[in-house]
Amino acid sequence: MLWREGLWSGNPALVKLLGLCPLLAVSNNVVNGFGLGLATLLTLLIANTTVSLMRPVVLPAIRIPIYVLIIASTVTIIELLMQAWLPALHASLGIFLPLIVTNCLIIGRSEAFASRHDLRSSLHDALSMGTGFLWVLVLLGGLRELLGQGTLFSQAHLLFGDGARQLALQLFSADNGLLIALLPPGAFFALGLLLAGKNLIDARSRRRQHADERSVTTDVEAATPLRS
Repeated sequence: MLWREGLWSGNPALVKLLGLCPLLAVSNNVVNGFGLGLATLLTLLIANTTVSLMRPVVLPAIRIPIYVLIIASTVTIIELLMQAWLPALHASLGIFLPLIVTNCLIIGRSEAFASRHDLRSSLHDALSMGTGFLWVLVLLGGLRELLGQGTLFSQAHLLFGDGARQLALQLFSADNGLLIALLPPGAFFALGLLLAGKNLIDARSRRRQHADERSVTTDVEAATPLRS
């Protein structure tokens, strides 16, 4: 249930619309989306774990400052590690990496879930919500990169090293791309397409479910003998 909620029915990006600022700002290619998504997932895992373990000793009056301190410390460590080991990707993500601290998804799951559940459930929640946010970032980045410059994984070397340059795919010339897809307005258009696609899939699923329920009801009524 937690996985279904995080990945689809309660997806933080497509349903709850949390973390839209970094989601729209850095998702101009697959690698940026993947890098920020991984950093967010790791932050969520550490925050949920720590909050769940500390819930018996944290006073309710100071819980929010404690959660913010935990999240800020985690993001600072992740940023320093990325700056040391992945400097090019760190520079590409820019200010939006430290801004993970202000992501409503992190503080929201800490307060609404991790502070009220055991460690195992909190880990599952962090993994499902973080993975849900990650796949939307990657899909949005891939869509914008493909439409904007005709490539996929064009900057894979920023995350995986120089050996990953061969992963880059050039599907068509950048001269034939839609420049707006790489600009801020393109992020809104691409997100709108993803939201429309999800709503369409959900609507079809509901119609199919209702049709199956009506079919079952009809079969039951037909099998029930009439009483005089």
